[in-house]
Amino acid sequence: MNVKDEIAKILSAAIKKVGLDADRLSVVFSNRPELCDYQTNFAMLMAKELGEKPIDLAEKIVKNAEKSKKFEFDAVMPGFINIKLTELCLSEIANFVLNDKDLGIEKVEKQRLVFFDYGGANVAKELHVGHLRSPIVGEALKRLHFTLGDKVVSDMHLGDYGLQMGLTILQLKNDHFLDDFFEKNAKINEISLKNVTLDVLNDEYPKASKRKDVDDEFKKLADQYTLFIQQKKEPYYTIYQKIRELSVQEIVKNYDMLNCNFDFCYGESDAAPFIDKTIQLFVDKGLAHESEGALVVDVAREGEHIPLPKKSEDEPQRYKNPMPPAIIKKYNGGDLYATTDIATIFMRNRDFKPDEIIYVTDNRQSMHFEQVFRCSKLAGISPAEQKLTHVPFGTMNGKDGKPFKTRSGGVVRLKEVVGMLTKSAEDKLAQNGIVGDKELARRIGVGAMKFGDLSNLVTKDYVFDIEKFLSFDGKTGPYVQYTIARINSILSKAKYKGGRIAISGKDEREIVLAILKLNSSYKICYDAYSLNALVSATFDLASAFSTLYNNQKILSETDDKKKLSLLGLCALVKACLEKALWTLGIDTVEKM
Repeated sequence: MNVKDEIAKILSAAIKKVGLDADRLSVVFSNRPELCDYQTNFAMLMAKELGEKPIDLAEKIVKNAEKSKKFEFDAVMPGFINIKLTELCLSEIANFVLNDKDLGIEKVEKQRLVFFDYGGANVAKELHVGHLRSPIVGEALKRLHFTLGDKVVSDMHLGDYGLQMGLTILQLKNDHFLDDFFEKNAKINEISLKNVTLDVLNDEYPKASKRKDVDDEFKKLADQYTLFIQQKKEPYYTIYQKIRELSVQEIVKNYDMLNCNFDFCYGESDAAPFIDKTIQLFVDKGLAHESEGALVVDVAREGEHIPLPKKSEDEPQRYKNPMPPAIIKKYNGGDLYATTDIATIFMRNRDFKPDEIIYVTDNRQSMHFEQVFRCSKLAGISPAEQKLTHVPFGTMNGKDGKPFKTRSGGVVRLKEVVGMLTKSAEDKLAQNGIVGDKELARRIGVGAMKFGDLSNLVTKDYVFDIEKFLSFDGKTGPYVQYTIARINSILSKAKYKGGRIAISGKDEREIVLAILKLNSSYKICYDAYSLNALVSATFDLASAFSTLYNNQKILSETDDKKKLSLLGLCALVKACLEKALWTLGIDTVEKM
């Protein structure tokens, strides 16, 4: 059921009756909801061309509009056509949505296969606060595409083949954690990494990373170790595999806490077998040339200016020009991120042939992905009709406006963030008499953070404020979760088993209009690659229900027909809110 299409059909017929073409007709939600539900400025657009007053044209169109029991049309100054939905129309909508398996959410016209690349954790490094936004945004976008009818595939895509692996293994060797592997005649596959734990890796990689910045010889040797891994030279490759396995187990656990699930945990290493083939494609097509010992591809376009990120909205736009060449082979023959990302596109097209590949990473990688996409198109690795999309996100900051850190200035681990959220939610629940339910607290805490994150435009930085996120009042995840829990209680007490909804009164009509706006927000988010419109519409529906709840005594209603209708409206709101939260990757709860 598409209300706007029904309205547009009636108005289009009326417009043709007055001798005009309706191509420029657009029906939108009213920005004055106290006056009407929908409106169009068509008469104002056309009147000037016709040399007549907008209000006169609007009145002609309304006069010629087919009489309807569902819509009321009205011409108002200076020339808008206002449309109000009747209670009959709203009742039809409510019952249709309640009984529709898709809850009235319109699917995409043509189903596509969309491949999502998000998560992006690095092996041998524990997940920290900087790893939060990619899985939060990526999971929600994936679920959004699924909700609207696309086929979706997701890959965590691990950073498991780069310099960090060479650095980590070199540091472990220097600190004698790997002596057994380097003994003569050692049976490498029989040696375990029992003395190498995640805590050890958490110490060793940062130590190595700092040393490479001041010790050129150490950096060169780490480069060599990285190349050994990529060449599957022993014992380096077996050590790498064991570290990867240990890391992946922990990474999956961390993402599970965030309700983020992946179809695959591929990494850069899985693309390695396709690297030589992809590089050869560039060479054969004359697209690659040598520069200072490295192999590069020119991706700049004539006259191109590349915008630099702004530090503030008021700062004038600055540019750099041109885009630098993409390096696809290092001076020592090693591979780079660009090389493995191009090879990964080759692999995905061989295995899946997706219509679109969506990458969700921080905005610092925008240049990298633009180079990768251009290289892939130039070489024909990505077909012309395939869409390659980078969704860049901003930084999660503390209240001081700087990247979120511990009080001592250290990086906060991801599981510590979840722990803080869970503890804060436990304290909130204790105030309501609910004690000892840690899983409930996790669902509320993580949901609060995700709702707060996704309420912002993805590309913008935002402030991580636990107290604000966890408020049971205002535009927060707990507010929506609490609304669902409240409805659960109402339906349980009433032993509701179904019934017809009949809309009457302002509070009820506001709920149905909020559902129409919620359902339209899915497509807005789909087009914008950002979930903030869905978050806002979800809150607005929960708020509309709270108004109804405060103004009407649902369980004590004496009119049986009215009571059944109100209970049906409760069930409708619950279903729509649950669908929205699921799409956002947020758990619902039975009680709060």
